[in-house]
Amino acid sequence: MSTTTTPTKPRRALPPLMQLTDAAAERLRSLYAGGEAGKLLRIAVSTKGCSGMSYEMNWVDAATPQDEVVTSQGLTVLVDRKASLFLIGTTMDYKVDKLTAGFTFENPNEKGRCGCGESFHI
Repeated sequence: MSTTTTPTKPRRALPPLMQLTDAAAERLRSLYAGGEAGKLLRIAVSTKGCSGMSYEMNWVDAATPQDEVVTSQGLTVLVDRKASLFLIGTTMDYKVDKLTAGFTFENPNEKGRCGCGESFHI
């Protein structure tokens, strides 16, 4: 009895869940070394805002079973597992403008943002 194998297409590699830019890594390093020493940044997506979804960041003491552990540029951030599908391929940056400074997200899954930029939809 002979067995026939069906050729399968090679699976396309998934992009990393999240990456940090140099600026984001530098800022996060200073936060981890300063007032947030011993904590980890946890990123989630919540339903709120004009467009329906918003990024949420909190400091936590340790990862939970609901977290994906992401390492980028030698730093660890946590991503809420429920947000993983929304964040695949996202790059987190840190930008300083004349009046504001903060972390920003370049998410290839976003289909649009509200006018104020606080929320997005997929």
